[in-house]
Amino acid sequence: MSGAGPVEAVIFDWGGTLTRWHDVDFHAESVALAQAVLATPTREDDHHAHAARLHRAGSVIWGRSRDHQRSATIADLFTEAGLDHDPDLLAAYYEFWEPHTATDPEVRPLWEALRAAGVKVGVLSNTIWPRAWHVGFFERDGVADLIDGDVYTSEIPWTKPSPLAFRAAMDAVGATDPARCVYVGDRLYDDVWGARNAGLRAVHVPHSTIPADQVGHTEGEPDAVVGSLSELLDVLDAWA
Repeated sequence: MSGAGPVEAVIFDWGGTLTRWHDVDFHAESVALAQAVLATPTREDDHHAHAARLHRAGSVIWGRSRDHQRSATIADLFTEAGLDHDPDLLAAYYEFWEPHTATDPEVRPLWEALRAAGVKVGVLSNTIWPRAWHVGFFERDGVADLIDGDVYTSEIPWTKPSPLAFRAAMDAVGATDPARCVYVGDRLYDDVWGARNAGLRAVHVPHSTIPADQVGHTEGEPDAVVGSLSELLDVLDAWA
């Protein structure tokens, strides 16, 4: 990369952007999540009934994110389902998702090049998972040391595409001017429309199959499209 020009920071989506997109069996996800439900005396509340309630609750939680940019946590998901849970029993849920969390091999050389050029690296992810899980994935894959600031919506009130979520990510990396920031993501609503609405430039990575119920009211027009993360450097060079 020859120079960043006006770009001060590049902020990345996580799932489907820094990780490769995987189709997920959401029923199996709910079955794994249901293993954290505390036993109740209600006879009809068997494991599969818990899973069904959690699946419906997930639709509600992510619907609020899509339509109202309201964030949530795993605990909120159980609350919405009307179920008590023990966080220490989430191992099956974590293990279900762990194979889908591998960092794209192109991330480390890309981030090294960005930081060598004086560009800050950030992460902004719509997630109900705790920070520790995400940080653990980055540490496991040897890239955590290259992140200047990261924001997970489970710890702030808003989700993408709220401008407030993008502002939180800018604050995390120490950036002040959205026009000098770039957001990279796989979703035309949350990531592209959201970033541009917040004043950032947006780069689309169009490899993900977005479920119909997660598509928002608007599809944004990206400033650039890349076929792989490694192509981002050429885009920034062209802008510089």
